[in-house]
Amino acid sequence: MSKPFASSADLTEKKRSLEELADGVYVLTAEGDPNVGAIEGEDFVVCFEALATPVAAREWLAMLREHTDKPVKYLILSHYHAVRVLGASAFDADVVIAHDRTRVLIAERGGQDWASEYSRMPRLFKDPDSIPGLTWPTQTFTDTVTIDLGGVRGDLVLTYCGRGHTEGDIVAWLPEHQILFAGDLVEAQAALYTGDAFHREWSTTTLNRVAAFRAETIIGGRGAVARGRAAVDAAIAQTRHFLQVMLREVGEVQSRGGTLRDAFRAARAALVDQYGGWPIFEHCLPFDVARVWDELSGIERPAIWTAERDRAVWNALQD
Repeated sequence: MSKPFASSADLTEKKRSLEELADGVYVLTAEGDPNVGAIEGEDFVVCFEALATPVAAREWLAMLREHTDKPVKYLILSHYHAVRVLGASAFDADVVIAHDRTRVLIAERGGQDWASEYSRMPRLFKDPDSIPGLTWPTQTFTDTVTIDLGGVRGDLVLTYCGRGHTEGDIVAWLPEHQILFAGDLVEAQAALYTGDAFHREWSTTTLNRVAAFRAETIIGGRGAVARGRAAVDAAIAQTRHFLQVMLREVGEVQSRGGTLRDAFRAARAALVDQYGGWPIFEHCLPFDVARVWDELSGIERPAIWTAERDRAVWNALQD
C-alpha cells in the first residue's frame, strides 16, 4: 500500500502553545507545524512569519491580543514559501520586510509554490479562499536591517546569513535577550525540508553565521524552542548533520552510477533511525533528495516545484 502523498493525509489539528520567552517576546508552536513569533516595541508589534492563510493568521493574532493590543507595524517574512507568507493580509502591517532574493523568488515561482504547498499540506490552508493573492514585501534588503523597538526595548536586527533553506532566508536577532528567530534555517526536533535549498552552503558557511550569534534561545521554523546554549548548539548541529548525511549518501550513489531512487533509499536508511519519528520526515525526504541530486549534478538553482512535478517525484521514489 503506497504512502499518502506528502502531508495530504495529516488532517489532525495540532495543539498550539503560546509562550512568552522574555518581556514582550512571544512564540507560537504547534507540534511540528510552522512556528510564528512576535516582538513588542514601545508602541508597536513586529510579527515574524504570516502562516498560510488570513484565517489561520487571525487565529494566531487573537491569541497574541490576549497579551498586547499594540498595532502590528512590521511583518517579517523569513522566506517565500506559501505556508509562511500567504496569511500576510491579516496583519494589516505598515511594512512587510523580506530579503531582496525572496522578492525575486515570489515573482519567479510564487504562484507555483502556492499550488504545490496547498496540495502537499492542505490542513494548514484554513479557508484558502480568504487568500487575496501572492504576498509582496514592501521593503527588501541585502545584508542587514535594524528596527529600533523604542524606549528601553533595544533593537531587532534582521540579517541575511547566506543561501540555505532557500536563496533568501533571513533571521531576526534580539541582542537584548539573546534570542534568535531562525526561520527554517534551523529546526529543533523536526525534519528539514530542503527542496529549494543550497545544501553545501547551508551546511557550512550559512550555519556557521547562525551559530556565530551565540544565541541563548533559538526558535526554528518548526519544532520546539531550543533554550540554553547546549540546546541551541544541538539544534544547529542536528540541522547540519541532516544536510551532511544527505550530501554524503546521495554523493556516494552518484559516484558509483546509481539512480535517484537508489539515492533516496540510501539517504532514508541513513536518516530514519535518528529522524524518522520527527514531524514531516516522510513528507520532505523525496523532495529533499531530488534537490540534493540536482545540486550535486551541477544544477545551481532549484527547479521550480509545481503540483505536477511534486506528484511525479513522489511516485517515482515510493516503493
